[in-house]
Amino acid sequence: MAHRLLQRYLDGEKSANAEVYEERCKHSSNMEYLATKAERDSIKYMQIRFMQDHLDEPFKGVISGVTDWGIYVEIIDNKCEGMIRTRDIKGDYYEFDQEQFALVGRDTKTMYQLGDEIIVKVKQADLIKRHLDFELIGKAEA
Repeated sequence: MAHRLLQRYLDGEKSANAEVYEERCKHSSNMEYLATKAERDSIKYMQIRFMQDHLDEPFKGVISGVTDWGIYVEIIDNKCEGMIRTRDIKGDYYEFDQEQFALVGRDTKTMYQLGDEIIVKVKQADLIKRHLDFELIGKAEA
């Protein structure tokens, strides 16, 4: 829209109707948002479909997000991202430490934080819900 307006003014035409261009800009932004969402959804779909063939295989991943309900992990080799739910981490009761962006074991003080390398395996790859759930195997060897 900006280029069209610039060309219009360079051609010596009168000012454009602001309301018309405002609507065109909104429409263009909405279409760009939908295209981006469709691209992300299709990538996620194909990642989950790929991972369905790799159930129970160990993968090295990096913790890409930490919340009170779990940790998000991106597999290093293929960039597939999934989640490990806090309640599914065995061996301790894990609590979210907001200051350190980490899950910390209440008794063992074991910490899983942003950027840590861990080993995971696919627990569930659900195409309908578009969820990739991982199971934590342990920390990666340094």
